[in-house]
Amino acid sequence: MKKKAILSLFAVVLLGAAGHFGWQWWSHGRFIESTDNAYVAADMSVISSKISGYLQSLEAVENRPVKAGDVLFRIDDADFRAKLAQAEALLATRRAALDIVDRQMGTQQANIAEAEAALRSSRADLSRTDDDLRRYNQLASGQYVSTQKLETAQTDQRKAKAAMDRAEAGRSAQRGQTAVLLANREQALAMIAQAEAEVVMARLDLQNTVVRAPIDGVVGNRTAQLGQYVRPGVQLMVIVPVSDAYVVANFKETQLRGLSVGQQAEITVDAYPGKVLKARIDSLAPASGAKFSLLPPDNATGNFTKIVQRVPVKLVLDKQASGLPDFLVPGMSVLVEIDRRTGKS
Repeated sequence: MKKKAILSLFAVVLLGAAGHFGWQWWSHGRFIESTDNAYVAADMSVISSKISGYLQSLEAVENRPVKAGDVLFRIDDADFRAKLAQAEALLATRRAALDIVDRQMGTQQANIAEAEAALRSSRADLSRTDDDLRRYNQLASGQYVSTQKLETAQTDQRKAKAAMDRAEAGRSAQRGQTAVLLANREQALAMIAQAEAEVVMARLDLQNTVVRAPIDGVVGNRTAQLGQYVRPGVQLMVIVPVSDAYVVANFKETQLRGLSVGQQAEITVDAYPGKVLKARIDSLAPASGAKFSLLPPDNATGNFTKIVQRVPVKLVLDKQASGLPDFLVPGMSVLVEIDRRTGKS
């Protein structure tokens, strides 16, 4: 009799537990999508140099916070200062050359005016000699003037014609010289523009000898050492914006149905068991993680095996409601639970 009572009580407890968990699943659990394939992430900034040179000073300290604009390191700038001075001197030379051309242009205008005056004078002389020759021809027909004077008049007229031709040629030459000077001026302007660009590049290179933090964050993975010769594009350190950390959860493709931007989530960090952080879905990746890998799988092969794919889902933490722990860094493992009932308008 006692044994039956115990069995009956045990059955009641089991039924009660089953009912409780069944109700919990029906009212709440069936709307939750969860995964432990999730990690804390951040948009880390890789720091490298834009120029080559030797590290003169190193202000960035490993694992220490920095603010945007703080100096991380300095490259020896002696060569770059010299290059800037050289570029500025070249620019001054090019501008002086333009000034010379402009002065020549002013002189050339006077030369053209002089040539124009000489041409007008020659034309006047030719007109006078033409009139004299016409009168002498009329007088010679009536034998009122000697042949010698007629020949002299003819010679003077030919000389005046030659002088006018010479004056016209001189004017054309001066105008041609003006075109040459204009071309020289355009060339001088182009060379000045080139020199100005070289000065800008030299100044940029000099500015780039001082490397500053682009964002707020914590310095990590610092490989730079004092006196090291650095080259453009080589990673020297990383700045991790730990205050802007987020979570990337890799959900199975079979779990994506019903997930949408804005839905609320609860996150548990393995390092802080029992502490629940609030978050929401920010975005879903446009492809599975396999497609973004270095060697994407080629399914058009004879040994194909179907594998459930995972799609990254980005979740942003609610900083006001979460009460973020003091130490939350990229790479930490988390458990994500998304409530599909939320985020619907």
